[in-house]
Amino acid sequence: MTALLAISDLHIGYEENRRIVEDLRPGDPSDWLLVAGDVSEQVADLEWALSLLSHRFAKVVWAPGNHEMWTHPADAVQLRGEERYRHLVKVCRALGVVTPEDPYPTWTGPGGPVVIAPLFVLYDYTFRTPQAATKDEALALAYARDVVCTDEILLHPEPYASLDAWCAVRVAETERRLAALPPGVPTVLVNHYPLVREPTRVLRRPEFAIWCGTERTADWHLRFNARAVVYGHLHIPRTTWHDGVRFEEVSLGYPREWRPRSTPPGRLRQILPVP
Repeated sequence: MTALLAISDLHIGYEENRRIVEDLRPGDPSDWLLVAGDVSEQVADLEWALSLLSHRFAKVVWAPGNHEMWTHPADAVQLRGEERYRHLVKVCRALGVVTPEDPYPTWTGPGGPVVIAPLFVLYDYTFRTPQAATKDEALALAYARDVVCTDEILLHPEPYASLDAWCAVRVAETERRLAALPPGVPTVLVNHYPLVREPTRVLRRPEFAIWCGTERTADWHLRFNARAVVYGHLHIPRTTWHDGVRFEEVSLGYPREWRPRSTPPGRLRQILPVP
């Protein structure tokens, strides 16, 4: 039976993860695949992986993660910020992969019809611990406890003044597009970061949550009639429910994370029909 499937955080810079991606295949030729970011830090690797997957799956939908947005010194493409994002969109479009800048496709298979909405909204340091009332306090606390996301070095916001300023622009534009959908149309929202704060509360280092989303999206799963929300980033694959809506964290993650697990790595999560 045809299915809407999902995975994220492939991190194919690790050879073991690259081999897992090489083995990913649909159960049916008409399956769609949602890729919720962090394929690789390097554009050539992203292109390789999405090209491979787009030749196997009937449709591939991509939402960027923070690693794709890094300007890594080892990457041949040294574009930054918005310019880098637009370049990645062009790469995906050349492969036939749906991006957050494209018309939202409609899944008409089992469990449909639903609109599939890939999102790129970043984060704005609002997932703070109780000890921090402001972004500056949250960053100072994280640095003091040696919890610092590499984004602070490699993810550049140009032409915006800061990542939270860029986030505000992305949230406004994405909200406008989602609000333009016909009233009541069911959706599957695909974002690299969780749209609500709750999934981050299991982090071993709670200070890291400031790099994991924005409070501005806290009601989107309700406002935009989500049948499911697909995300990654946390590397804690699981299913949770928030306000009666299913949230699927679909990360593969780093080899050191997936090796100890009893489930085989690289299993695609079925989003629709509901398992």
